[in-house]
Amino acid sequence: MASPQNPSGEDSLIARYFKPLATDPGALGLVDDAAILQSLGEDIVVTTDAVVEGVHYLAGDPPDTIARKALRVNLSDLAAKGAIPAGFVLTLALRSKEDAWLRPFAEALGEDAKTFACPLLGGDTVSTPGPQMISITAFGRVPRGRMVGRSGARPGDRILVTGTIGDAALGLDVLTGGALAGALASDPAARDALVSRYRVPQPRNGLARAVRDDATAAMDISDGFAGDLTKLCAASGVSATVDVASVPLSAIAAGLVARNAVRLETLLAGGDDYEVLCTVPAAQSFALITAGRAVGIGVTAVGTIIEGNGRPHFLDCMGRELALKRLSYSHF
Repeated sequence: MASPQNPSGEDSLIARYFKPLATDPGALGLVDDAAILQSLGEDIVVTTDAVVEGVHYLAGDPPDTIARKALRVNLSDLAAKGAIPAGFVLTLALRSKEDAWLRPFAEALGEDAKTFACPLLGGDTVSTPGPQMISITAFGRVPRGRMVGRSGARPGDRILVTGTIGDAALGLDVLTGGALAGALASDPAARDALVSRYRVPQPRNGLARAVRDDATAAMDISDGFAGDLTKLCAASGVSATVDVASVPLSAIAAGLVARNAVRLETLLAGGDDYEVLCTVPAAQSFALITAGRAVGIGVTAVGTIIEGNGRPHFLDCMGRELALKRLSYSHF
């Protein structure tokens, strides 16, 4: 262990880039091996996600967007659980400690920590000869027994989603030189908008309290709308019908579908949306939609929970079931 007079490279890195972010008293100034998070008589919700270079972000992505994505994918989980952010711990696996990368990364992380009231509490830094990896474990607070899980959906509930679906998958296609890079060659604004949705998710924490008050089941959409709805249905022991024409798309994505430049299945299964998927009793669905409108978050009803074996049914505008070849992104 390094002494204060002879700090290690890790200690210097932490002191320079991350100690300024540790403003919560429970972080103990990042000088200890642990932190303190007070429960305040509430339940503590814990979630963890890692982002890996070449899997969740590209090697050439700007470091500030990597920092924001690493934190925001965890904040998205908290939002879907109805939890208010309380803090996070950070693990960095780095190939090098270049200031040109670490400074904008730390600055963006600090900005988001302040914006979402989710302070840095501690963490670890290690070196790696392989791809970089950023792992964050985030903590949130909910009143006792009020966390919204995946297993509470009941027949008759309406299925609601926030924001729009599929933009991030299209942004990744643009970044990796896919077919859309050519299809949008004359529309740089559209390309930039899609790339931004991939690089910088928009967690719906402003809707967390409404999700907690109204939803019977919820999760964030990370691996793809179709696949994640399947997971929710399986956890709840129900099925669902989805009107695919009601699934909210951005104007850019809708235009690409209309031009046959992209298949609807790509949007439904693409992943990286980080929107909230939830089920709500029909009588309360308008309340959640209204709550979203009040905080500038679009909420759309896309289907209904029915009795069944956990497999959702995706129906076209004629009521015919679509046979989706792929439901979601798979890590393995």
